[in-house]
Amino acid sequence: MKSVLLSALAFGFFSSQIAFAAVEIGQKAPEFTLTNHEGKSTSLNDFADKIVVLEWYNEDCPFVRKHYDPKNMQTLQKTYGDKEVVWLTIASSAKGKQGHVEQARAKELMKKEGTKARMMLLDHDGVVGRAYDAKTTPHMYVINNGTLVYQGAIDSIASANAADIPKAENYVMKALESVMKGEAVAMAKTKPYGCSVKF
Repeated sequence: MKSVLLSALAFGFFSSQIAFAAVEIGQKAPEFTLTNHEGKSTSLNDFADKIVVLEWYNEDCPFVRKHYDPKNMQTLQKTYGDKEVVWLTIASSAKGKQGHVEQARAKELMKKEGTKARMMLLDHDGVVGRAYDAKTTPHMYVINNGTLVYQGAIDSIASANAADIPKAENYVMKALESVMKGEAVAMAKTKPYGCSVKF
């Protein structure tokens, strides 16, 4: 009983520490450096003066497949990449868990998915995912000049059905449009949906 209580207390402390550390809207986005799909080191600070999208990814998650199989995610990536938005896909699944991606596989996935993201970043130890309190795949973040301006779901219909995409309000698209116009993001935080991030 004592060991169970200690474990619960330890977990509660750990959880509260993560929650406390999680970035909030209007705050500086946590800096990080990760290896990308080409095996090169990439830092968020490399894009300090840009609009950046962070997209948490798990190849086998049906909610991710909802947006990748009909090319919805790739269309968003290309549309805003053409407008100089830096789109970074992040894989935080731990080794041995669903969605874990090694560097060689990341290169294959970029081609297989037809992704238009700038790069895929590998967060094997989950440090970056935890710093951002990433909960789901996908979980989306928009950063403007180093400041977090949106976090949450990609859109308003929390399903794994691609048929719902045209009916949904795309929160990421609306956030990006607002930022590019120099306006505040009206809905800056929403509840993310999808598979849990496999730390």
